[in-house]
Amino acid sequence: MAVLWLDEISADDIETVGGKGASLGELTNAGLPVPPGFVVTAGTYRRFIEDAGIDEELFEVVDVDVEDSAALASAADGAQELILETPFPDELREEIIESYREVGDDEEAFVAVRSSATAEDLPDASFAGQQETFLNITEDDLLDRVRRCWASLFTQRAIYYRQEQGFDHSVVNIAVVVQQMVDAETSGVMFTSHPSTGDPTMIIEAAWGLGEAVVSGAVSPDNYVVSREDGSVDVTVAEKKVMHVKDEETGETVEREVDEDRRNARVLSDRDLEQLVELGERVESHYDTPQDVEWAMIDGDIYMLQSRPITTIEGGFDPDVETSGLDQSGVEADAATGITDGSGSQAVAGGESADSSSKTGEVIVDGLGSSPGTASGAVRIIRKLDELDKVESGDIIVTEMTTPDMVPAMKRASGIVTDEGGMTSHAAIVSRELGVPAIVGTQNASTVLEDGQVVTLDGDKGTVLEGASEPEENREPVEEVRPQSPVKPMTATEVKVNVSIPEAANRAAATGADGVGLLRIEHMILSLGKTPAKYIEDNGENAYVGELIEGIRTVADEFYPRPVRVRTLDAPTDEFRELEGGEGEPAEHNPMLGYRGIRRSLDRPDVFAYELEAFRRLFEMGYDNVEIMFPLVNDAEDVFQAKRLMQEAGIDPEKRKWGVMIETPASALSVGQMAETGIDFASFGTNDLTQYTLAVDRNNENVADRFDELHPAVLRLIGDVIETCREHDIDTSICGQAGSKPEMVRFLVNEGVSSISANIDAVRDVQHEVKRVEQKLLLESVR
Repeated sequence: MAVLWLDEISADDIETVGGKGASLGELTNAGLPVPPGFVVTAGTYRRFIEDAGIDEELFEVVDVDVEDSAALASAADGAQELILETPFPDELREEIIESYREVGDDEEAFVAVRSSATAEDLPDASFAGQQETFLNITEDDLLDRVRRCWASLFTQRAIYYRQEQGFDHSVVNIAVVVQQMVDAETSGVMFTSHPSTGDPTMIIEAAWGLGEAVVSGAVSPDNYVVSREDGSVDVTVAEKKVMHVKDEETGETVEREVDEDRRNARVLSDRDLEQLVELGERVESHYDTPQDVEWAMIDGDIYMLQSRPITTIEGGFDPDVETSGLDQSGVEADAATGITDGSGSQAVAGGESADSSSKTGEVIVDGLGSSPGTASGAVRIIRKLDELDKVESGDIIVTEMTTPDMVPAMKRASGIVTDEGGMTSHAAIVSRELGVPAIVGTQNASTVLEDGQVVTLDGDKGTVLEGASEPEENREPVEEVRPQSPVKPMTATEVKVNVSIPEAANRAAATGADGVGLLRIEHMILSLGKTPAKYIEDNGENAYVGELIEGIRTVADEFYPRPVRVRTLDAPTDEFRELEGGEGEPAEHNPMLGYRGIRRSLDRPDVFAYELEAFRRLFEMGYDNVEIMFPLVNDAEDVFQAKRLMQEAGIDPEKRKWGVMIETPASALSVGQMAETGIDFASFGTNDLTQYTLAVDRNNENVADRFDELHPAVLRLIGDVIETCREHDIDTSICGQAGSKPEMVRFLVNEGVSSISANIDAVRDVQHEVKRVEQKLLLESVR
């Protein structure tokens, strides 16, 4: 048989129906309320490709080097095309359509078509969220959607993930769940025990309409906390402005405004809560472990749409916990390609195409040495993103300025040279974190140097020389920059580390830093190649939220339980204009003074809500070491508005650590008023604070020599903020470039700053400098 009905399936059938199908079958046979449906088995998919004679070609197409982004994209396109263009056999077509008609009792039913990979819920490898889900599908589109679920086994992301996990593509199959949609009046999620502590407390979230509005963050749901010990209920009623419903004409899921009289009305009655609690206890008892349940209610009847174990209670993490929401929303993004661990580093690198027998000659190009080390290799001029594939291991990337899309290639390169930028440009920051020698602000490297030319760059001196460095046997050994030992001097002032890209998390954690003082979220977003609005439009809200969660938790996992301070989006318009969907970005004369930071977030709360939803879900998963930091605030009004949006997103500012960046003279002078908003910390962004105080564009090489974070005016602002914050019992920190300078370290420790966050390569030096200053202060106090 091509299909199995849910009541024919148990947990033992996972190899036949995949993790999702097995779970739904298990719930059905346990007598729990599950919408009716069937599973097109994994064996059916296998017979489909084998009988059509495309199986061998399919697996040959995807047998590629996944670090080669062009090859990976071509493989994904080729594999999916093979499946999508292969017609359904008549017998299979008839069996699936006949089963569909039984779901609706011979009436046209709206169904969800959901992929269920057979390796999806293995303990050592999660494929959840990497294949497709289609909602509100009818007979006309059913077979196409089944085939698209099969094809989604070969997206770029899925191919990359399986290869990284060591799975043979030819042994991974996929089943497809076809299940009647519940046209929910109310819906939400339920944790049968507290997801962080395991306490006997049920947490239920509920909103009007379909559950997509809750899991996507489009609406702030009501929150019901039910004690399973005494039955007491703590209710928080949210303002629910929108709801997701099925459009009666098209059958598509659409967003509608909630009627005024229901916006602030309680979604669940006491009777509804009793039913949900009873259902939660039943499912937890059946599985003998706390569960994360998606539910929907219509005409007083409750249906279970999914149930997964809560694995965060014991301190571990299972990616499936958060992807249960992704499964309801639609398409997971295929953007995570070409990623390696990024933990290695190179101070001295010989490119494979370099002539190691030759010696370096005269200086050809010079600029600012922005990442230390020496590297030799063949020049690869990059003028367009589609030229990145020509960068091989050991090459020297030469470009006008790097972008987040270039990070995979930057990791292959032995060195980076740019025409533009300063010490705090993208190229400088990312190169330092990757441990790749770099020179920025050369003005003419991409025109003076030639493709294939062998050169040596010195990231300390800022020079590019003709030819390769000396042969290894003739050169004095140079210490390689490796992940540093976690053994560090004990200091009262915490020393943290700045992280720009998740791939650098391992190297950052190896420094022994006390946490992350700045994790830049914009690099995660810009690397998607689309503006947030465009990415959400093309891939769905959950795909966007999922990308943010994946990036943040990569760092949070490495540092847990040490704090990770995450800065919300702070990308200027010129960077957004380079992305797909950026055509409408304003053309600003000086984007650094324009539409960026909290200004953009407050102006586009609809998009900002998805960032906050990512934080909310991370907190639910147990990542209590994540802290939220708002950039480019000017005054208390900015902070109050940001706090309100946090609350609307379901984040309690009283229970989470959050704060602001001090990057403008206005914010420095207004910190006393901002303290009244309830912030926990204020962090100096000295890069911006300096340029706004001194009127010096930090990325303009013509005035780079006037950029001075130690200017008396800048130091006075910093000192005054530290004093004011100390009076209000608010922590202070620094996460700007200046935090890596010994002179600034001495000034900050003397002023009483709470923590200093430095670049990865400077953490050890800062730790020792802090210790020296603290010891001196201690000695002076007792003399």
